[in-house]
Amino acid sequence: MKKMMITGMALMLGGCSYLLPQKSQILHYQCGTTPLTVSLNGADSTASFLLDGQQLTLKQQLAASGAKYGDDKYTFWSQGQNAFVERNGKVVMSDCTLVN
Repeated sequence: MKKMMITGMALMLGGCSYLLPQKSQILHYQCGTTPLTVSLNGADSTASFLLDGQQLTLKQQLAASGAKYGDDKYTFWSQGQNAFVERNGKVVMSDCTLVN
C-alpha cells in the first residue's frame, strides 16, 4: 500500500511539472499563410503574442494535454508541434505548426 501511494505521488508530481516552464523561450509557428511568434515566460507562466495588432499576454491554465494559456477572451493551446488560438470560444488561428 505504501509503495502504491509513493508511486501515485511521484506520477502526480511528474504530471504537474509541465505547468511551470523552466525557462523563457520564443516559438515560431506557421498558421496557414500567417506566421505567429509566441514568447513563453517561465518566470510568470505566461505566453505573449501579437494578434490583430494587439499584444496579448495570457496566463497558463490547467490542461489535460498540451499547454494552455488564456484570459477571459483569448486562448492559446499547443500540443506537440501544433497549436491554435481562440477568441470568445471560436478558433481564429488554426493549423499552426511549429517551425523552429
